[in-house]
Amino acid sequence: MVSLAKRAVKSQIPEVGIIKLKQLHSSMNRLVLKFRNFCDELVLQLCIRSPLLSSLYYAFTSPAFRREHHGVIHGKLKYAENLKLAQDSNYLLRRNIHRLEKGLIMQPRRDTFATEYIVETVESYKNALLVRQNWSFTDELQWAHDVLQQYFSVVASEPTIDQAREKFFRLEPLCSNNPLVPYKRDLSNPSSVSYDQFLGLCYRRRSVRWYLQKPVLRDLFDQAIAAANLSPSACNRQPFEFRIFDEPELVQKVSSVPMGTKGFNHNFPAIVVVVGKLRAYFSERDRHVIYIDGALASMSFMYALETLGLSSCPINWPEMEPQESQMATLLNLEPDERVIMLISVGYPDPDGMVPYSQKKPLHQIRRYNEL
Repeated sequence: MVSLAKRAVKSQIPEVGIIKLKQLHSSMNRLVLKFRNFCDELVLQLCIRSPLLSSLYYAFTSPAFRREHHGVIHGKLKYAENLKLAQDSNYLLRRNIHRLEKGLIMQPRRDTFATEYIVETVESYKNALLVRQNWSFTDELQWAHDVLQQYFSVVASEPTIDQAREKFFRLEPLCSNNPLVPYKRDLSNPSSVSYDQFLGLCYRRRSVRWYLQKPVLRDLFDQAIAAANLSPSACNRQPFEFRIFDEPELVQKVSSVPMGTKGFNHNFPAIVVVVGKLRAYFSERDRHVIYIDGALASMSFMYALETLGLSSCPINWPEMEPQESQMATLLNLEPDERVIMLISVGYPDPDGMVPYSQKKPLHQIRRYNEL
């Protein structure tokens, strides 16, 4: 019916009139778009006047941050569950033991410290000790025991500390021939890797998109991750994991989800998804730490791959739908588990090229003492 009506109208209006009507329609669309942009700018100018108005803007006009909000709340609940029954790693214990380590290495070291959290630390250690048969991280318990033991051996008497000390020494000791406590690094010899060697590794590492169709041994992945595992993380919580896919069908499923891989993902021998866990944190203040810690580990991982004869390409992961939902379903992610990035891995094709990727000069990315 609509098409018949259009033909009837066209038959009654000359061609010049049709052209003018189209021009008028186009002009009206431009005016409407300009008006919308004008209104949007007015709203934005209003909303930047306070954080509250900015939050209201996104609450009522955009779902962009809803997944993050949901993830943070889910993470806080998972953190609370972790306090009661940690199945693998106890995030509170890891954080507090690392805080004790920083107190132990302080110069000069205070006679008493950690009074505000030592009781909860010992209680957390006790709970972990009770379920240690379920743990795969035995070194974590040993580390906690050794640091607590050293702490109580050097800290002065104080009511709160004495209470925690008594509770700790009633627990079963974990003996170790090599205590996992703060130590002095051996600086008698220079680093075995010179700056020029490291700079050469940095130049060698490129984002490689073309690979030989040759499977990557899993032992090489494990070696690279072992190096990445030494990267720094906030309070040593290591809130990330590397999910590796090396079966061709799964590689294609996973690598086709992010944007920007079309045209070359068919030749990926393996794909790695770096996943951050918001359950490592008790507060919203740390919600972005997964991206910092995950990125630090990922860079070490990619450098390690180069030393093993492998190459890689970090793949950007923008926070948007439907990609978020697709990946969450595919990897069976919980709401607090967020994708940080993807990394393709394989043996580089010697005939494949890489972009030049000109880097900014030093003066554009470095400033000294400028306020």
